[in-house]
Amino acid sequence: MTTASPATTLRVRGPRTARLVRLTQHPAVWLPVGVVGVGAVASLTAQREPLTVVPVLGAVLAIVVYVLVMRRMARRATPELAAGRTVPEALGGAALGLGLVAAAAGIVTALGGYTFAVADVDVLAVVVPVLTVTLGVAVTEELIFRGLGLQALERLRGSGLALGVTAVLFGAVHLLNPGATLWSGLAITVEAGVLLGAAFLWRRNLWFVMGLHLAWNSAVALLGVPVSGHESTGLLVAEASGPAFLTGGAFGIEGSAVTVVLGLALAVPMLVAAHRGGTLVPARGPRP
Repeated sequence: MTTASPATTLRVRGPRTARLVRLTQHPAVWLPVGVVGVGAVASLTAQREPLTVVPVLGAVLAIVVYVLVMRRMARRATPELAAGRTVPEALGGAALGLGLVAAAAGIVTALGGYTFAVADVDVLAVVVPVLTVTLGVAVTEELIFRGLGLQALERLRGSGLALGVTAVLFGAVHLLNPGATLWSGLAITVEAGVLLGAAFLWRRNLWFVMGLHLAWNSAVALLGVPVSGHESTGLLVAEASGPAFLTGGAFGIEGSAVTVVLGLALAVPMLVAAHRGGTLVPARGPRP
């Protein structure tokens, strides 16, 4: 019996290895693998009580999974998670998120939709769980929808289609939440799906959209308003007394027409800036 020389073995395996590498580099392969990996980490670490640190650890592990998928399968760097820009980008996004929620809540209140009272609660006992849980949600959802989904789809069909599809999917997922309606799903699609996607296309930085998402959810929760239908204990007690199209009803302020208008008003200039800055991938742009 004869055996192949090492050189022969390399020649035989080389083309197969190359084909495998090309296969894993295709978005249709690394996208589902990444979504399943990050999603699994999120589901296993979404614990709220009693260990509030668990969602934070889950966020870290989700980032590790994302980086491994991108670098080992997609064979690309991850400048969208550049460590040198973590703090300034996250703070910039957080400032934008806080501003959006403050403006929306202020307008709804001025129009008679909300009244607020200070809650009799332990501040740390409320703030810490809200921040840790919303951190886990913000990180994992942005990794899945903007990091994996949007970037995979834009490599196939450009930024425009990628933004539209991921925004619709983001809204559709929230239809499973308590108090959700077709209107609330549409509202989330526009004010969150489009806005967060536009923010990523503008900044090309996941820390920015994570900061925006985290600040948005945390601010809404601490105001005592339901976060996408989920009731939360906040530093304030909010009472909605206006029509649902103004207050968002049981879904919370994210179901308010005011928030939709404000979100869209922010998304449009972001997309204009992305276009002018050359950060959009054309429909006939780069392919995997």
